[in-house]
Amino acid sequence: MSKVGKKPVKIPAGVELKLDKKTVSAKGPKGELKWEIPGSIDLVIEGDEAQVKPQDEEKSTKISFGLTRAMVNNMVIGVSEGFEKRLEIRGVGYKANVSGSSLNLNLGFSHPIEFKIPEGIEIGIDKENKNLLIINGIDKQRVGEAAAQIRSYRKPEPYKGKGIRYEGEYVPIKQGKTVAKE
Repeated sequence: MSKVGKKPVKIPAGVELKLDKKTVSAKGPKGELKWEIPGSIDLVIEGDEAQVKPQDEEKSTKISFGLTRAMVNNMVIGVSEGFEKRLEIRGVGYKANVSGSSLNLNLGFSHPIEFKIPEGIEIGIDKENKNLLIINGIDKQRVGEAAAQIRSYRKPEPYKGKGIRYEGEYVPIKQGKTVAKE
């Protein structure tokens, strides 16, 4: 069985975890999330802990066991603390600004790129470092998906390192062509 699935999920104060048939819902200070539990998995909520239990020993159940525990844990963390991704924009003239429900990116193309901010996601620009995008939300998957989609507009290139990268991401820099001396 899964090592992750065996661990209980701690429910912090201010978070309410409910189970209605096969739908688990988490409600907290940041918002509310719902998720459908796979058919062969049970969720037992006792006090301030939730435990995921498999119904049988089939391969599909073993696969869903750890996933279910991770999803429930992410829901609890999301509604209590939220998730955040940070993206650095590197390059001369590369800029970003948020206007209403869209993110406008100038990334060296002949036209600006307009990214529609998904519902439930907040995007801001750091006040001190104008080239740092901060993506917040309660759903870990949607935050990561939005960050990956923004990054895909201009991935970091290997010669100068220009582009959009995750904060702290290492981009190996290649050496350019050198002129041979005769």
